[in-house]
Amino acid sequence: MSTDVTTGTGNTDTATAITTPPDEASRERIYRYLLFACASVSILVTIGIVVVLTSGALEFFAGYDPAAFFFGTEWIIDQEKLGVLPLLTGTLLVTVLSAMVAIPIGLAAATYLSEYASSRMRSVLKPALEILAGIPTVVYGYFALVYVTPFLAAFGLPVGTFNVLSASIMVGIMIVPMVSSLSEDAMSAVPDSLRQAGYGLGATKYEVSTGIVIPAAVSGIFSSFILALSRAIGETMIVAVAMGQSPQLLDLADPLANLFESNQPMTAAMIHLVNAENAAGPIYRSMFAIGLTLFVITFAMNLVSNRIAAHYREEYE
Repeated sequence: MSTDVTTGTGNTDTATAITTPPDEASRERIYRYLLFACASVSILVTIGIVVVLTSGALEFFAGYDPAAFFFGTEWIIDQEKLGVLPLLTGTLLVTVLSAMVAIPIGLAAATYLSEYASSRMRSVLKPALEILAGIPTVVYGYFALVYVTPFLAAFGLPVGTFNVLSASIMVGIMIVPMVSSLSEDAMSAVPDSLRQAGYGLGATKYEVSTGIVIPAAVSGIFSSFILALSRAIGETMIVAVAMGQSPQLLDLADPLANLFESNQPMTAAMIHLVNAENAAGPIYRSMFAIGLTLFVITFAMNLVSNRIAAHYREEYE
C-alpha cells in the first residue's frame, strides 16, 4: 500500500482546494446576483429621484431667475412671486420646535428604558412607545387641529385655527419613538463593565447614566437626533392639516409671533402646487426646485451626522 504525499517547500501556508458541484455553483451565482440587485434598488431609486428633481429644477431655472427663487421673500402663486425663503424659514421653524419637544422627551425615555426599567417593563414600554411610529401622520394633524390648538387657546395663547405651534408639537411627538428607540439601542450597546466601574467608584445610577452611559453612546444618540430631524423636515400631512397655507417670512425682530400664526413649509407648498388650478409652467416646475432644495438640506444633515458619529464613535471589545 502506497500513499502519495505532496509537500511544498519555501511556503508555510497550505491551501486546500474545495471543488463545488456545477449545479450548486450556478445557484450560488444566482443568489449573489439576486442579492446584489436587491442591494442596488435603494441606490437606483435615489439616483432616479435626483435625476428627476434636477432635470425639473433646471427647466424651472431656465425660465425663472435663480436669485429670485433662493433669495425672494414672498411666495405668492397667483402673482408668480416664487421666493423660497418664506417656505424655508417655515420648515426650519417647525424643525427647531419639534426638536425642542422630541429630543428631551426621547432621550429621557431612552435613558429610562436602558438604565432604569426592568426587563419586563422594557418589553412592554418599548413596543408601546414604538406604536406611535405606526400612527398615520394625518391622524396627528387632525389631533393637532381639533385638540391641541383649543388646548393652547384655553391657556390664553393667541393661536389661530391654523398655527405653527400646535403642528410643531405634534411633529415632535411623532418623532419621539425614533429618538428614543435609536438612542436606547446605542445606550444598550455600552458594555456593562463601564457601568460597574462607575458603581465601584461610588457613583449613583443617575451619575452613571448621565456621566458614563450617555457620553459613551453619544455617536448613536446624535445620529438618532439627526435622523429624527430629517424626518421632521420631510413631514407633510401634519403641517398640511394643522399649519395652514399662508407662507410667511420669519420675523427676526419678534420670532415668537410666528408661532401663533398660519405658515407653510416646503412640503405643504409642494402639495398645494400639485392641487393648484393655475399650476402650470414655472409655477408647476417650481415644485421640482423646492424638492431639490429639500433634498439637499436633508442630504447635508445626514452627511454631517455620519461625520460626527464617526468622529465620536467608541469601539469596545
